[in-house]
Amino acid sequence: MAQDSAKKREIVSAFARSPKDTGSTEVQVALLSDRIKSLTEHLKVNKKDHSSRLGLRKLVSQRKGLLTYLRRTDFKRYASLIEKLGLKDRG
Repeated sequence: MAQDSAKKREIVSAFARSPKDTGSTEVQVALLSDRIKSLTEHLKVNKKDHSSRLGLRKLVSQRKGLLTYLRRTDFKRYASLIEKLGLKDRG
């Protein structure tokens, strides 16, 4: 389930902190959130796809770790990010 490059560029430009920013925590979380959303839709249709379910759990765990890091280091950026993405504050 690879993301197409146009959608990826759009997400990067929306969450980047500078024009050349492609790897900040906010960008990584936004890209993971998009992949999680698409995998969730896939699993609603394909309930027995256990390998994709495992991949989804890994992505969720990775996003959780990045959000925990961001919350610990810069709470304002964290709060802004979860508001933009529509995520819950599990803090």
